[in-house]
Amino acid sequence: MQERLGGASPHTISPVFASALRAAPGAHRVILGVDPSLRGTGYGVIRLAKPHPLALAHGTISCPAMWEHSRCLVKISQTLREVLREHQPTVCVVEGLFFAQNLQTAIVMGEARGAAIAVIAEAGLEIFEIAPRKVKQAIVGYGAAQKSAVAKMVQRLLNLPKPPAPDAADALALAIAHAQENSRYNLTPLKRV
Repeated sequence: MQERLGGASPHTISPVFASALRAAPGAHRVILGVDPSLRGTGYGVIRLAKPHPLALAHGTISCPAMWEHSRCLVKISQTLREVLREHQPTVCVVEGLFFAQNLQTAIVMGEARGAAIAVIAEAGLEIFEIAPRKVKQAIVGYGAAQKSAVAKMVQRLLNLPKPPAPDAADALALAIAHAQENSRYNLTPLKRV
């Protein structure tokens, strides 16, 4: 009881990286993009630089179909924790929700998204979301672009030797789109999660 009255609580959650909270708005130099999915969560980390952003890391957190959901959620959480520790981004952008035709698919996507967001929030990062069509519009110039077109444009924008895997390309595209939104005067504020 005395701990609670004194302000210290055994249930208080503190960010893993205190430096993430000290970043001034607009001063984010390392951006994490996450494209959540139970079987293939894409992630991409970029650092803002001239003449073009640099890709620090990207990949897909793959889980076999025979794994139970809980095991996939643990793998997503563990991998993202490792990425956060290694690259220490100060902001994260996740793909916005889309309307699934299948309720079961929507629930499973929500589980993966929740696992990712919980780990990122635990680290103290600001989290934003961008709708998939808006990302494609920002990267390719067409909101209904194919995944291959997004991957090729991400390759070009980040000067990569080859196009990244589709889920990783989507995550990198999220990070690039977020950087573009923050680099210009924007009348509509970004959606925080």
